[in-house]
Amino acid sequence: MLAILKFLYYATKGHRLRPWRSPYLRWRIETFSGVHAENVDRHIFFSFLWQQRHQLVHFLRWIGEIRAVAATQPESHPTQ
Repeated sequence: MLAILKFLYYATKGHRLRPWRSPYLRWRIETFSGVHAENVDRHIFFSFLWQQRHQLVHFLRWIGEIRAVAATQPESHPTQ
């Protein structure tokens, strides 16, 4: 759950009270659904969230898993 909230916090930076204005989320909706980013408004945003809620939860859980694995990996630094 913390990973989901963390992702949403960073994805809506500068637009937390109006997430449909977030350029990042608009781009994600555009690449996933084909709706042009300029056309994403509050109605389209919430319709998309409702229609894709199961896939979005799956995606956010996956992000949490990836970040957890990355946190356990030692950092690799190129040798000089």
